[in-house]
Amino acid sequence: MTTNSVPLPAPPATDTASAHHLVPALARPALAGPTMPSPVAATKTPTAPGPANSAAQSTATATATTDAPSPNPFDGVDQLDLLIRARYPVIYTVSWEESRVERHLELIAAKRGKALFTWSVTSGLVRAGTPGKSVGGQTDPVDALTAVIEHKEPAIYLFKDLNAFLRPSMPCNRPAIRKLREVSRALTDSYKTLIIVSPLLEMAPELEKDVTVLDFPLPSPADMERLLDKIADDVRGNPAFIIDLNPRGKASLAQAAGGLTLQEAENVFAKALVNDGQLTGNDVSTVFAEKQQIVRKSGLLEYYASSENLEDVGGMSELKGWIKKRSAAFTDQAKVFGLPAPKGVLLVGVQGCGKSLCAKAVSQEWKMPLLRFDVGRMFSSLVGSSEENMRRAIHVAESIAPVVMWVDEIDKAMAGSQGSARTDGGTTARVMSTFLTWLSEKQSQVFVVATANDITQLPPELLRKGRLDEIFFVDLPTESERRRVFEIHLKRRKRDPQTFDLSALALAAEGFSGAEIEQAIISAMYDVFDLSRDLTTPDVLNACAETVPLSKTMSERINGLRAWADGRARPASPIGRASESLTGRRKLEA
Repeated sequence: MTTNSVPLPAPPATDTASAHHLVPALARPALAGPTMPSPVAATKTPTAPGPANSAAQSTATATATTDAPSPNPFDGVDQLDLLIRARYPVIYTVSWEESRVERHLELIAAKRGKALFTWSVTSGLVRAGTPGKSVGGQTDPVDALTAVIEHKEPAIYLFKDLNAFLRPSMPCNRPAIRKLREVSRALTDSYKTLIIVSPLLEMAPELEKDVTVLDFPLPSPADMERLLDKIADDVRGNPAFIIDLNPRGKASLAQAAGGLTLQEAENVFAKALVNDGQLTGNDVSTVFAEKQQIVRKSGLLEYYASSENLEDVGGMSELKGWIKKRSAAFTDQAKVFGLPAPKGVLLVGVQGCGKSLCAKAVSQEWKMPLLRFDVGRMFSSLVGSSEENMRRAIHVAESIAPVVMWVDEIDKAMAGSQGSARTDGGTTARVMSTFLTWLSEKQSQVFVVATANDITQLPPELLRKGRLDEIFFVDLPTESERRRVFEIHLKRRKRDPQTFDLSALALAAEGFSGAEIEQAIISAMYDVFDLSRDLTTPDVLNACAETVPLSKTMSERINGLRAWADGRARPASPIGRASESLTGRRKLEA
C-alpha cells in the first residue's frame, strides 16, 4: 500500500505567561529526545473539564479554571495525563464518552504546548477545533498512522474508530495491526502520543506489549453538580421552567446520577425538567428510571421498582436503626470523615418475617435503585459462559453505582456449590467463588442485601467479617411487633386500624410471621366480601384461628435456627423479647 504523506500543521506556541510555570518533562535516558521539550506543569495536574451542554461542548476551552476541584492522582483522568508526560507511545482508553475524553485531551495539549489531532473513519485526520477541515484526508487507518509517524512536532493524536481495525479475527486488519506496532516503536523516541478511545477493549494479542490500556472514569458527583449548575444557567429567565435545588437536593440528584455518562445525565435531567416544568431533589426517581434502561439491556439483573420504606416494616428496630445510621455513608462528607462505603448485610431468619421487605426498604431509605440478583440467570450451557455472566452482572451493577443489590435466598444458590465438582464439573463453585471474591474486594458503592432461611447451606467464607458488614437474625415478631404489622396491613387495605382491637389480634396471632398475618387479613376480607359487609375484628380472629402457622409445623427447625443465631448473629429486634411458645399458649384444665 502506498501512502501520500501530508505534513501536519505545527502546534501553537506556548504563551509567555504559561511558559513561566512550566518545566521540562521527564526524559528517557536511553533515547534521544526531539528538538522541542514537552512542557509539564510544575504545580498542579490539569483537571477534566466540567460538564456542559451540547452548545458549550463544541466551544470547550483548553484552560483549567482555578475553582476546579483538585484531581485525585489515582483516578483514570489524571493517569491519562501522567502517561502522556511519561511518554507512553500508545494508550488505549476505554470509555463511552468520546467528547469528554477529547475535551480532557484539549486541556492536556494546551497545558503541555502540544497540538491535538483527532481521527475517525468518516472525517480522517483533523486538527481539534477545526471540524470538517481534514489535514490530509487520511480516512484509511494505515495512511493516518503513517502520517503520525512522519509528523515531527509534539502532538497528541486521538483515534476514535481504530478499535474496529484491531480485531484479530479479521485478516484484512493485519496491515493496521502491523502499522500500529511500528507507531509504538517510532513514538517512543518522540514527544508524540497516540490515544485510542473505544467503549470496548478490542485488540490483537500481539499488541499487548505495545499498548497501555486505561479505563477513563465516569463523571464524579462534582461533575454532575456542575452539570446541574449549567442547566440552571441555561433555563434562567425562562418562566416555563423552575429550578428548585437546594444543596441537599443537588447532592441527591448528583449522587443518583452516578454511573451515567454526562450525556445520559444531561438527557435525564432535561426529561425531568420538561416533564413537569421543574427540577427538584425529588426527581431522583426519574434518574433511577434512566438507570433501569442500562440494567434491562444487560439481561442479567432485574431492576426492582420498590415503593416500600422502613415505616412499612413492623418491628426490627435494631436493624432499622443500623440502616438509618448508614444512610449518609455514601456521601462526600463520609469520605472526608474517613468512612468506607458499607459493603452489605446478611439477613438470616424465619420465613415470612420481612427479610425481603427490608431489602426493598433499604433502597427507598437511601434513595438508591434496587437490583435483584437472580443467580439462576447466571448459568448457561456453554463452557465458561456462566462465569462470564457473573462477571458481566457485577460490572453492570458497578457501572450504575451507588446501588442496592438484593440477593434473595442466597442459601439456595450456595447449596449447589458444595457438591458442584460431582454434579456440574465445578461450574457452580466457580461462579459463587467469583461472587464471594468480589464481595471481599469490591471498592464500588454497591450495597448487598442477602437473605437466607437455611443457615446450614451457607459456607463459612460468606459468614466471615469483611465480606459483609453484619449478620442479623430475624425472628418471629413479638406481641408489640404483631400489633404494628396488623396496623400496617390494615392501612394498606384502606381500613382504619383504630376501629380494630389490635391487642386481641396480636394475642391471637401468637407464633405468626408477618406474611401469615397478612394472609389472615386477606382471607378474612374474602369472607366478608362474599357476605357483602365490611371487615371487623371477629372476622380477622376467625381467620387467625383457622391458620396453622409455620411455627407449629416447623417448630424444631425454628428452634434450631434460634439456637444457631444465639451468639452468632445480631438480633434484628431488641434483646429481651417476651418468652413465647412456638406451639401457642399453654392450655390448662381446672
